[in-house]
Amino acid sequence: MRRREFIKLFAGTSTTWPLIARAQQSGRLRRIGVFEPLATDDPEMQSRRKAFADALQQLGWTEGQNVHVEYRSAGGDPNRLRTVVAELIALTPDVILSQSSPSLAALLQATRTIPIVFTVVADPVGAGYVDSLAHPGDNATGFTNYEYSIAGKWLELLKEIAPGVTDVAVLRDPSIAAGPGQFAAIQSAAGPRGVELRPINVRDAGEIEKAIAAFASVSNGGLIVTGSPAMTVHRALIIDLAARYRLPAVYNAQLFVSAGGLMSYSSNFIDQFPRAAQYVDRILRGEKPADLPVQTPTKYDLAINLKTAKALGIDVPVSLMARADKTIE
Repeated sequence: MRRREFIKLFAGTSTTWPLIARAQQSGRLRRIGVFEPLATDDPEMQSRRKAFADALQQLGWTEGQNVHVEYRSAGGDPNRLRTVVAELIALTPDVILSQSSPSLAALLQATRTIPIVFTVVADPVGAGYVDSLAHPGDNATGFTNYEYSIAGKWLELLKEIAPGVTDVAVLRDPSIAAGPGQFAAIQSAAGPRGVELRPINVRDAGEIEKAIAAFASVSNGGLIVTGSPAMTVHRALIIDLAARYRLPAVYNAQLFVSAGGLMSYSSNFIDQFPRAAQYVDRILRGEKPADLPVQTPTKYDLAINLKTAKALGIDVPVSLMARADKTIE
């Protein structure tokens, strides 16, 4: 190679190399940690994961090219919660997606520096997860699934579809912040409707089966299933017990109705995950969780399983049918 050509080649290389280096630095592989409260093969988890991944792709984040998503599952076991949280923190992700109040509480105890986007969380202000909805104030922001007042609506709907119900078992998880809040809202609606409430604490399958079997001996009974990861984990059992003992039931999420439950009134949980992807995208591009307001549901959907109603001998009132957003034949 001639000396002049060599100098020209070297000069060109020395000019472009810093540009390549800067491009590699700015285009580094970003890491997202995702906490999943249920088993990875649970249909609900698969739907949430797909909605989140598809939205990330649309926002320009491609797995293996500019982002890597690490999923960790508690498998529906609350005893694995802290172990899974520790695994996620050890990965030092750029941002973590949390799903449920228990996982958010554990994550916030473990880190106040890694940004967290949460979904399916009730009353994050009352639980102390954020300072306010408008100004979260720390390293977490996200999306709520309902306000406690919605729990009173569950009782109202139960009385509408089964007017003869006078005793209602309320399945609740006392270990989460939302448990007492939901029950209090149902209590405030019970008195005017002449309904006696019987709280059932949900911890494991054996306790659920024993408690519902005992409650089934009362006359004119019904069920309200409040929101918590434990309810979702045991949803097949709860739905089966309601059918076995012919108990009309109202659930906290539409996924119960799709699985055979009678009726639900809730926000769309899956819809939160594309929106969560937008927040993750904004954080990866430099925004802070403290500057992103917590978003609350703008719409609640009423879902009714007509096949289950028929099996229970319930004629769904025309007024309910007219208001239903989804019916399952």
